Amino acid sequence: MEVTLFGYTEGQIAQFGLTFGVGAFILYMMFIVLNLALESKAGKFGTFILFLVLSLGMLGFVAKSVIQWVLGI
Repeated sequence: MEVTLFGYTEGQIAQFGLTFGVGAFILYMMFIVLNLALESKAGKFGTFILFLVLSLGMLGFVAKSVIQWVLGI
């Protein structure tokens, strides 16, 4: 017997939480990077470098989702 919550299976709820939960966390981390750049008065180039370096990990998560979508996994 498969347990459902509001008609969704456990796997569907976990996938939803992973996608939107991590997505929200990524947006929050972008806000932190922006705040760091503003407080340190990094300038345009410094802000670009901060976003580039500190956002590479987040880019990997987004790339994983896009690759799964393209391959239909």
